[in-house]
Amino acid sequence: MSSGEEIPDFTVEEAPFDDEAPVALHAGGVVITGISGNLGRTLAKLLHKSERVIGIDRRPMRGKPKDLEVHLIDIRRKKVEDVFRRGHVRALIHMGIMHDPRLPAREHHTFNVLGTHLVLDYCARYHVPKVVVLSSASVYGPHPDNDNFLTEDSPLMAASRFAEVRDLIEVDMYAQQFMWRHPEVETVVLRPVHIVGPDIKNAPANYLRLAHPWTLAGFDPMVQLIHQEDACRAMQAALKPGVRGVFNVVGPGEVPLSAVLRELNRSSIPMPHPIARGLLHKLWQYHLVSFPAPELDYLQFLCTVDGSRARKDLEFKPAFTLRETIRSVLPSG
Repeated sequence: MSSGEEIPDFTVEEAPFDDEAPVALHAGGVVITGISGNLGRTLAKLLHKSERVIGIDRRPMRGKPKDLEVHLIDIRRKKVEDVFRRGHVRALIHMGIMHDPRLPAREHHTFNVLGTHLVLDYCARYHVPKVVVLSSASVYGPHPDNDNFLTEDSPLMAASRFAEVRDLIEVDMYAQQFMWRHPEVETVVLRPVHIVGPDIKNAPANYLRLAHPWTLAGFDPMVQLIHQEDACRAMQAALKPGVRGVFNVVGPGEVPLSAVLRELNRSSIPMPHPIARGLLHKLWQYHLVSFPAPELDYLQFLCTVDGSRARKDLEFKPAFTLRETIRSVLPSG
């Protein structure tokens, strides 16, 4: 389950904003790319009470409050520069990354990699002092020889078995290059574990919503989950002045996959791993499943990370318990 962000669709949950809350704006605005996705909306709800929020997304954002400025622009378009040229941007939170494995690889690459290059270059050109890039702990990749807890210095190996993650690794590495080329910009790269929540529709959350999810017979890897609101609190913490660097972001703990499924009362289907990959690939080709065969690595091998750097430097601590985080994928009510 490789993506932390949402698989793009054009369905936006109508979670209300609190328009009546008092607003004490900081000088300058915070630009959020990908604001119209459900994770982007969660972040906007968190920030808009204390920040001037400026959104960029090619999808419409319904139900937005009047004080939230949203530009309907593809991040690859030159018009995005106008948002930065006007000035008064104090920070960028870049989470406008496409994760739909059914789209052509070229579309993925131009949107994710070229789009990231453009918005970061605008930040340097127009002297934006803070940049936060949302990556994912999935860039490390699940492997049989992984350490129990991978640090931020561990190699990014996911593309060796899952080519579709290559763009995300390129985005992560370009953000690190940008950080060293532009020391005047406080650049933060966040690598959260699997993001789940009531509004999130990425591969991990969709897998946990299955009534009878596949597992691989003989394998029960440890998994790490983080609630969507906690992931957004980490992005908010990254805006703190003086913070720069790469940070793994973890939730309230790690637990075997079998324990997660028991908590959700799921009846899993153990599959022999020698045949599972080929069968899932065929089901994927016929649009009978929602995730491709390489995702099976996350059901077989370990990919857990050490979040101590974020706890220390970002002072980040998840607000949701492990049980609350797991159960957040269930329908409310």
